[in-house]
Amino acid sequence: MLQKRLYSIFKHKCPRCHQGEFFESNNPYNLKKAGNIRESCSHCGLKYSPELGFYYGAMYVSYALGIAMFVAVWVALLVLYPSYTPMLLISLLFVSLIILGPYLYALSKIIWANLFFHYEEKYAQKKIKQTNDTTEIKG
Repeated sequence: MLQKRLYSIFKHKCPRCHQGEFFESNNPYNLKKAGNIRESCSHCGLKYSPELGFYYGAMYVSYALGIAMFVAVWVALLVLYPSYTPMLLISLLFVSLIILGPYLYALSKIIWANLFFHYEEKYAQKKIKQTNDTTEIKG
C-alpha cells in the first residue's frame, strides 16, 4: 500500500487511479501555476477538492517537510564541511529552502490528498468518460 501512495506522490498522479495528472503543471517551478490542482481527475473523475479549504491542512505537511529538509541539510553541511562558519551554514540553508520551496509546496498538497483519497484498482482499469449531463464508465 505504501508503494502505491509513494508512486502517486512522487509522480504527481491521481491518488485514486494513478493515471490522471494531479497538478495543472508537472513542473513545480512554473511559478504561474505552482501548486494549482486540477479540478478533477481526467481518468477516474475524482474531484480533488471535496470542500472549500480542504488543502489548508497541507500547511502542516509543508511545515514538517521544511523542518525535515532543514535538519537534513544542516547535518549534511556539518558533516561535509565542518570548517564552515555558522553564518555561512545558515545562508546555505536559506538558499536551499528557497530553491526547494516550490517543490515542497507541491509535495505537501499531494501528500495531503493521499491521506484522504486511497488507491482503488477498479478505477485504474476503467476510463470514465465525462459528458455534460452524465458520467459513463468505459471498460
